[in-house]
Amino acid sequence: MKMAEKETTIQDVADLAGLSKAAVSRYLNHKITLPPKTVERIEAAIQTLGFRRNLLAQRLSTGRSETIGLVVPEISNPFYAEMAEGAEDEAARAGYSLILGIGRNDVDREIEFLRWLDTHMVDGLLFASNRPDDGLLRDQMNRYRPVILLDEDIPGTAVTKIFCDNRQGAFEAVRHLTEHGHRHIAHVTGPAPLMSVGERLSGYRAALMEADIRFRDELVFHGFFSREFGQQAASLIQALPARPHAIFAASDYIAIGLLEGLRDAGIRVPQDLSIVGFDDISSADLVTPRLTTIRQDAEAMGRQGVLQLLATINDPGMAVRQTRIPVSLTVRDSVIVRA
Repeated sequence: MKMAEKETTIQDVADLAGLSKAAVSRYLNHKITLPPKTVERIEAAIQTLGFRRNLLAQRLSTGRSETIGLVVPEISNPFYAEMAEGAEDEAARAGYSLILGIGRNDVDREIEFLRWLDTHMVDGLLFASNRPDDGLLRDQMNRYRPVILLDEDIPGTAVTKIFCDNRQGAFEAVRHLTEHGHRHIAHVTGPAPLMSVGERLSGYRAALMEADIRFRDELVFHGFFSREFGQQAASLIQALPARPHAIFAASDYIAIGLLEGLRDAGIRVPQDLSIVGFDDISSADLVTPRLTTIRQDAEAMGRQGVLQLLATINDPGMAVRQTRIPVSLTVRDSVIVRA
């Protein structure tokens, strides 16, 4: 009968590399920085011996899964896909795996993902939700550590948060329109209770004030961050007694829906009406006309989220903080000078 082959151990790797077992173990657990030639010896020994780390044993010994979770409302939205791309790459650099949860704006699903922390499926959680909270998610989230909130606030949560500079982005978008001669400017945006919606509305109002343009409540349309709402808003805007000269859309998804709805109504962008979006998703450069928009770096937000999450995992007593990711105006073809 053929004898079972002996499983290769860390000690075997250490012996072949001419190092101590402790040094190899600390290297594999990302707890030590070694000279490049020493790393080459360890990696060569691993390759020669076909060594595979026993992840279950490692997790039992360290109490960590070496996995983090990312929860997003949807993955079909390019913004969240870019966020996930940045987070996964940064996690991999640190030797962590990343698993994805899709909340679908369902509070029960979102709470279930928080419970990944109870089961030690993940060591920490990056969390993004874009629906107004009635307090239930807030109360549940405050029971857990470590959690990093991305992109949108859940008011009352005592966790580290990473957002873009919503107010400044909106200000720059509307200033771009006023500098091109537009004074009758509508704002199409998401649900009023959301932090980002309030901040972008504040930036819109500030830019109007700078240009000595009176704010008019009837030119603000609240709905959802979706193409469908953008299409609906196009119909609402056509029904106004006087059509706006321009629109600031609080997301590129809304802006793309507006382009579609206006096109169906025979209204040309930008010849008849200029539009500025917000996010700079990948498709903003593919629509016709190419969309002028505010760029917020979703990939950088994902990377920064991982870095802050790992810092919190390694130092549970770290104070919570709020970080703002800078934004910038990306000028394309959807705005022209109003004669």
